[in-house]
Amino acid sequence: MFGLIPRTVWSKSVSTDERGRIAVQHNCLLLERDGPGAGAKLVVIETGTGNKLDAKSKDIFALEDRWIGDALHEVDARVEDVEAVVVSHLHFDHAGGLTRLCRSGERPDWTPPTGSGFLPVKVTFPNASVYSQRREWEDALANKSVMTRTYFRDHLDPVAERMQLVESPRPFPLGYTPDRDESPVTPIYNRMTRLATAPGVGVFQAPGHTWGQQAVAFTDTKGRTVVFVPDVLPTAAHVGAAYSLGYDVEPYTSMISRRWLLEAAVEHDWLLVLDHEPGNPVRRVRRNDKGWFDLVEDQP
Repeated sequence: MFGLIPRTVWSKSVSTDERGRIAVQHNCLLLERDGPGAGAKLVVIETGTGNKLDAKSKDIFALEDRWIGDALHEVDARVEDVEAVVVSHLHFDHAGGLTRLCRSGERPDWTPPTGSGFLPVKVTFPNASVYSQRREWEDALANKSVMTRTYFRDHLDPVAERMQLVESPRPFPLGYTPDRDESPVTPIYNRMTRLATAPGVGVFQAPGHTWGQQAVAFTDTKGRTVVFVPDVLPTAAHVGAAYSLGYDVEPYTSMISRRWLLEAAVEHDWLLVLDHEPGNPVRRVRRNDKGWFDLVEDQP
């Protein structure tokens, strides 16, 4: 989870269990449009792992017996009423909840090839468009990942027809390697793409963990700009410049993306929601006297 940072360093601020695992959450957001207007009334950002992993995998990751469908039910929301779903990227712990196991007597929406090891599944959000960056979708289908088992066909193939592929401008031109302290020339709001069926929600690329990873932005009823941050900054403990995940496709790019994202958060006074932070995932960003940034816990 901390890449090249030695355990003797990161363990000073993050505790582990008896198997060496740190606590993380699969944070997801449910947005409800305030008042009349065009576009989706309910939008889900991220879907977590879902309910399809086998017992061995659940044990490895210490997963709770709870998934996005349960979370929505707890706030009296129906999956059928969600009209747009946005995923930061398509790894199983972010997009696995796009599909679910069939209940008794249900006809599956997707039947796996014989011998694949997958089970028949239903689409979780039958009336929703799903938004991903085009690069992320193409890489997911080609399984371009450091990890061999993170893009699963049982959460990709069943939603192919409802995918809305976004091509937001890149922070830097393709093939260009920025300096460590370099920021994109194009302002971040010029690199943001508004979603067709949810115009109050925007996405922008934040590559490094995957080449097509995206962050998600919206304005809440208090007038705050909220940015859901993907695995460029999964927890508050990853705020350091070099604190990239060991399974990032490009750790250097993650470091660059983390810097300009934190700079933008300060400049625009964003309220960040961290995708894997346990407990309260909401943070403000402030510059410190060391030339870097601190994360300050805030209220949802």
